[in-house]
Amino acid sequence: MWKVIIVEDEIFVRESVKELIRWEELGFELVAEAGDGVEALELIKTAPPDLVITDIMMPRMDGIELLKETRKLDIDSKFVMLTCMGEFEYIRQAMEYGASNYILKLSMSVKDLRETLQKINKELLHSKTITGHRRMNSFVQSDRTNSHPELNKIVMFIEQNYAKDISVKSLAKYVMMGENYLSALFKKKMGKTLIHYLHEVRIEQAIHLLNETDMTIHEIGLKVGFVNDNYFIKIFKRLTGLTPNQYRHNK
Repeated sequence: MWKVIIVEDEIFVRESVKELIRWEELGFELVAEAGDGVEALELIKTAPPDLVITDIMMPRMDGIELLKETRKLDIDSKFVMLTCMGEFEYIRQAMEYGASNYILKLSMSVKDLRETLQKINKELLHSKTITGHRRMNSFVQSDRTNSHPELNKIVMFIEQNYAKDISVKSLAKYVMMGENYLSALFKKKMGKTLIHYLHEVRIEQAIHLLNETDMTIHEIGLKVGFVNDNYFIKIFKRLTGLTPNQYRHNK
């Protein structure tokens, strides 16, 4: 589930946003709320959310300043701005600082909010996929110059054979290393377990197939290496916050 904070000084507006839709069905979870930017910034510093839905005009610190301060902290949470008519100069500033969208408070509807969240969901999934590729590519590039070519071999093997039956035991045998030693080394260098990395590669491929084909969920699961449908759905939701069907529907 993507984590969401709502920031709005008018309590009735805040409650309206919270109650307008069923957030979990779209892959989002409301984790906190705040009455102004100062309060919200502390929440963001403590536990950066995936999405901040914030009013533009608020006391102490408005939505634009909140967005600016968040970016200064190098926190890349998505922002959706709540605005009234006549605040379009503020909207322009928000977009310059990377806000994803804005919603007019006076005419806000279920349709507006659903469409906005679907857009944000796609942006978050795309960002996650790109980040995964960058980390993997960074590792592969650096590994070519370090003393662990075996890990590079494993990364390349997984990229090329993710659909096959792969286990820590089979990978250890492939590079002629002990299972425990390989697991510890991979975790140290990659910051994640071998199986977690394998799951990330498989789910990235599954996302591609969901986007580009009409294959069934069962067919996609088999295509990327998951024999069991329930396990495929469980891992997909763990990594993306959505089930494969929810992802395809939102897309």
